Amino acid sequence: MRARLSSVRAHRHRVPLLRPFVTAARRTDSVEYVVAEVVLTGEDADGRPVRVTGQGSAAETAAVTGETAQSIERLLMTALRPALEGRTGDLRTFSRLIAATGTGGTSAKAALEVALHDAWGQAAGIPLAELLGGRADGAMPNDMTVSLESPETMAAHARAAFDSGTRILKIKLGSSPEADRRRLGAVVEAVPEVRLRLDANQGWSVEEACRSLAAFAADGLPVDLVEQPVAAADTAGLARVRAESAVPIMADESVWSPDDARRLVDAQAADLFNIKLAKTGGIAAALEIADVAQEAGLKCMMGAMMEPRISITAAAHLAFAHPAVTTIDLDSPAWFAEDVPDGGFAEERGMLRLCGGPGLGLRRLPPEDSAA
Repeated sequence: MRARLSSVRAHRHRVPLLRPFVTAARRTDSVEYVVAEVVLTGEDADGRPVRVTGQGSAAETAAVTGETAQSIERLLMTALRPALEGRTGDLRTFSRLIAATGTGGTSAKAALEVALHDAWGQAAGIPLAELLGGRADGAMPNDMTVSLESPETMAAHARAAFDSGTRILKIKLGSSPEADRRRLGAVVEAVPEVRLRLDANQGWSVEEACRSLAAFAADGLPVDLVEQPVAAADTAGLARVRAESAVPIMADESVWSPDDARRLVDAQAADLFNIKLAKTGGIAAALEIADVAQEAGLKCMMGAMMEPRISITAAAHLAFAHPAVTTIDLDSPAWFAEDVPDGGFAEERGMLRLCGGPGLGLRRLPPEDSAA
């Protein structure tokens, strides 16, 4: 379908978290995010007029992407809006225009591209996952993150997640190998039945990573994967860790683009990629990374920053759309004191499913619903 992008709007929101989210790189107590809205007008296959509103969102993640809520809103309204508003084309045309609008600003670009995909799905009357060539039924096991705190606090949060039905925990590490081992021991003692995903957020040296992972393996800990153990730019170091580790290594901060994915494949530096729309700048590049992984025989996780339900719903649709995406890490809405808008996806006892409906399947979030 060809359509006219009649308008682009943006509005900001802020919501507190139920408890602090702590990693080796940052601490977050509340999230400020921007909702991008687009209005598409055109005609459907039968010549009937179509007018739909799509929405996407971008959270402030200055420690990771360098973007604040102000910079996201500014890029949307002063660069992306003039480049797209009033133009006519298909979805691929608009995705290319977004990608070509300067460098950086990946979260802002993702918000606008998601909004366009939401609108196109609504116009077609099908869920986004189906628009992308996948299926919107079924369910995927989701994890719950245990952030980087004292061993006792992490054990308590792990137990609470297990009691709510979660059977996969993502454990934030990366302070020091000795402290991390104490934290991990406390978690395993509290919930010996769970599977673990470890995320060092670039916090270890290559030597520390190799020693720690060897010790975890020797102890027989139930670890499914280790995410970004060393610095993002250290491809050779990541490759060494992967070569010496009995546990699969997943690249996160090292993979932002399809070119990054190809570089890591060539270096044999990862077993898995963690795809995040806030890093890729949108759905088109995320799908291309998944294609690179599939061609190389690797798997992908669909992950996210500390982002609101709109962003997480888009990520979930992509997870259901591409066969290379076999795992998800999409728990951030459970941290929000206010989880809006309604719809998109539902989770019960650790299993995430899409709710159906065209596009993202979300109720629209207007400015007056903002907590700001």
